[in-house]
Amino acid sequence: MPKLTWIGKEAVVNHHREVPFHLLKNNDELSVGDPGSGNLLVQGDNLIALKALLPYYAKQVKCIYIDPPYNTGNENWVYNDNVNSPEMKAWLGRAVGKEAEDLSRHDKWLCMMYPRLALLHEFLRDDGAIFISIDDNEAHYLRVLMDDIFGVNNFLCAFAWEKRYSPPPDTKDIGYLHETILAYRCTSKFQRNLLALTADQTGRYKNPDNDPRGPWKAMDYTCRPDFDGFDLRTQRYQLVKKTLGHYIWRINKKSG
Repeated sequence: MPKLTWIGKEAVVNHHREVPFHLLKNNDELSVGDPGSGNLLVQGDNLIALKALLPYYAKQVKCIYIDPPYNTGNENWVYNDNVNSPEMKAWLGRAVGKEAEDLSRHDKWLCMMYPRLALLHEFLRDDGAIFISIDDNEAHYLRVLMDDIFGVNNFLCAFAWEKRYSPPPDTKDIGYLHETILAYRCTSKFQRNLLALTADQTGRYKNPDNDPRGPWKAMDYTCRPDFDGFDLRTQRYQLVKKTLGHYIWRINKKSG
């Protein structure tokens, strides 16, 4: 399987194991609601916070959603999205060492993400999944990074989230209209939570013959051939089927 390599990788692949455990300190003045509800709001470095929560929630979380920095270099957001911030430089110096001085923008981002994703993987139940919002700045690197940590066979989907309906007014080349949500499962035990059928949908199915398989509905087994021969404009070819007047079989009779 292809592997993603970057400067500083060897220093961070096991960094999540080296981060010391910390105790969480409860702040009664900022606490609200039922103390036994299990809800937590943790303030602090997310890597340290994850390591502090791990003894309580390892292999117990079914769904994780994160919205990491997109690595745009933008310093004017609510949180600093610049991997060259003083905080990031200090952390890279501790985690990576002297190599940190030679890291590119993408190297720094990958060094930051790897130990956090590795810890999040340890939180998931076998039937759990993780969803990550990202944009084109790092989506391609994140996909390969997730393959490395979660396994290429556990990739579920790259959802396209439409963030706007028209290009920004300052667009010079191609309008940027969507972001990506990468989805990975922990193991093959993952199952989707399907939406319940509405009354209108279930009303279309009946079971007049008490079929043990449940309600069903009949369907039309024919369809109209809407073209003849080959059309150069549409690249369509004529289907060779026995016609029934103006209709053809939708399904092979032998399959019934």
